[in-house]
Amino acid sequence: MTVPSVQLNDGNSIPQLGYGVFLVPADDAERAVSEALEVGYRHIDTAAIYKNEEGVGRAIAASGIPRDELFVTTKLWNDRHDGDEPLAAIDESLQKLQLDAVDLYLIHWPTPKNDNYVNAWQKLIEIREAGKTRSIGVSNFLVPHLERIVAETGVTPVVDQIELHPALSQREIAAWGHEHDMHIESWGPLGQGKYDLFDIPAVEDAAEAHGKSPAQAVLRWHIQHGFIVFPKSVRRERLEENFDLFDFELSADEMAAIDAIDPGDGSGRVGTHPDDLN
Repeated sequence: MTVPSVQLNDGNSIPQLGYGVFLVPADDAERAVSEALEVGYRHIDTAAIYKNEEGVGRAIAASGIPRDELFVTTKLWNDRHDGDEPLAAIDESLQKLQLDAVDLYLIHWPTPKNDNYVNAWQKLIEIREAGKTRSIGVSNFLVPHLERIVAETGVTPVVDQIELHPALSQREIAAWGHEHDMHIESWGPLGQGKYDLFDIPAVEDAAEAHGKSPAQAVLRWHIQHGFIVFPKSVRRERLEENFDLFDFELSADEMAAIDAIDPGDGSGRVGTHPDDLN
């Protein structure tokens, strides 16, 4: 099964479906990533703060898959935004991953009260120019943060990775991204199990109509909206289920019904608000 790719604003491309290793324990990451690669995933999303880059690197090294067939993302943590800290941080991540370069490097959170995300973004531009990452982007940035880094550097992120699921569809950021050729990546695409997403009639009905699980119906909703998505699981059967999204298509009515789950007031957020994490 071929996973569709999305063209980024810098000319590179990214597989639309990947495997995220948030909260995968360090001692389990190698096995989990190895199984994901066996299932067919070629896009792995990790971060320095996940403390599992070593396991991801071991799995990649052991897989025998050519490097140019893999897409690897890692992220700069919040305490490394100042001065030249991002330059040191990427070198540490590359050493742990056993890679010469990643495909995508992200600022993990804007930490706006610290007022140093513009410096971090300037350093990511330098990191890209040095060949240590092919593409650069951000995570958890709101529209004002995005507008500021673009105004001060002239460089638009290729992606913004944000909490996004049917109860929080992030329409303002998605609209900004569409206008500025920046793609949206969905973290927590199934709501992290923090609300009864799978019991909502719109999701149940879509799943039943296509002979799929509720999780597959929601992940397909992400795909059809053009979002880049990487569900997390450490179970082989769930890895396979989450990968099986490309032999059905939700109807316009089914998409609209799932869209309508979002109350539109931000109350569906289950993670931290980006203005509150500093």
